[in-house]
Amino acid sequence: MAIASVNPATGETLKTFEAIGPEEIENRLAAAHATFRVYRTTSFSERSRLLRRAGSLLEEDQEDIARTMTSEMGKPLTAARAEAAKCVKAMRWYADHAEELLADEHPSDDDVKDSGASGVTVRYRPLGVVLAVMPWNFPLWQVVRFAAPALMAGNTGLLKHASNVPQTALYLGDLFHRAGFPDGCFQTLLVGAGAIEGVLRDPRVAAATLTGSEPAGRSVAAIAGDEVKKTVLELGGSDPYVVMPSADVDRAARVAVTARVQNNGQSCIAAKRFIVHEDVHDAFTERFTARMEALSVGDPMDESTDVGPLATEQGRADLEELVDDAVRLGAEVRCGAGRPGDRPAGWYYLPTVLTGITPEMRIHREEAFGPVATVYRVSGLDEAVSVANDSPFGLSSNVWTRDASDMERFVQDMEAGGIFFNGMTASHPAMPFGGTKRSGYGRELSDHGIREFCNITTVWTAA
Repeated sequence: MAIASVNPATGETLKTFEAIGPEEIENRLAAAHATFRVYRTTSFSERSRLLRRAGSLLEEDQEDIARTMTSEMGKPLTAARAEAAKCVKAMRWYADHAEELLADEHPSDDDVKDSGASGVTVRYRPLGVVLAVMPWNFPLWQVVRFAAPALMAGNTGLLKHASNVPQTALYLGDLFHRAGFPDGCFQTLLVGAGAIEGVLRDPRVAAATLTGSEPAGRSVAAIAGDEVKKTVLELGGSDPYVVMPSADVDRAARVAVTARVQNNGQSCIAAKRFIVHEDVHDAFTERFTARMEALSVGDPMDESTDVGPLATEQGRADLEELVDDAVRLGAEVRCGAGRPGDRPAGWYYLPTVLTGITPEMRIHREEAFGPVATVYRVSGLDEAVSVANDSPFGLSSNVWTRDASDMERFVQDMEAGGIFFNGMTASHPAMPFGGTKRSGYGRELSDHGIREFCNITTVWTAA
């Protein structure tokens, strides 16, 4: 993919960029490594001051960077503004809490006395240079949720962003520079995917984090494994949204729309498979379909737009293939399943609801990255759990029930990194984020996220 900003609402190429060459990559690797040797010794109060400054600058830049994100990947402008605000919140949260999250730990003397120690301390020390390979769908948030904890822990960062959001990528490098972080502390590498392996294999890079597709995750994990380097992977998701008989069906149907079409349906944690008990299936499906069909599809810069275009032409083609395959094999189209007739330009796709899904359909197994929902009818709790887990992915999940025994069963048996009862999945600085199965491993955010890129060091002392 060329490094270029292409407006997905029109197909117009806004700006193209030249990838940096091997000499410049070397310069930035050297700077990141040299800066780490000094930056790791700075105090938490100094790092907090810098990160707070970055958050304040981002707050000032909110409107401009929101418009940049919308023009590059098509999310509604209102959502882009909210994404920028969420990043500010995360920066301030880590600025406030990093020191306590990484405070030294002291096992009790009674527990360690038989080791011969007079004292034991567990210390969290930074690893070094961390390579971040990030996607286009939340081009600001995905980066900040890595950068804020990594920088507060004393690491330095190199960002290889998606090639279709280069202006956002360059903005991020500039943001941390303007905030006063030392040169080399956080740098954007404007390079193609082919350069990732060389950077990751460089001995000055200590670890990597990737959010993106399963094939990309496999590739980075394989290279890092060969080099024995730590990785955190957040890959795809085909999250279940379960509605049981005790649920508030009308509210569940309302929230389901937002849960499915957030970010134009291009979110790993968007609800995608709607698994509904037969007692409430028809009522839920009727209300959900009516609300999906009523959504406004149009220019993402228009404040009244609910759903903008998909980010890439290939992304729309992939989504169309999944829907066409399902329909050919017997799925029923309740709404959508096509391009809007009044949008001849741009990569738009109508909000879509499909029922009658069967296991041989690709959409049953593959992630639908766009505003397409599949609805399943189940006969009871056992079948609901079984269908929810019948996926190679396990990122997050949503369950609507007022029954405490139902809740406990889902907590015990749901194969996912998160379970959200009576609401939609969300990420928050204080809550760990990540998945299981082919959705990846490791965690971002919270204390778990900041510790992923630390050397957890045992300090043993004898009298």
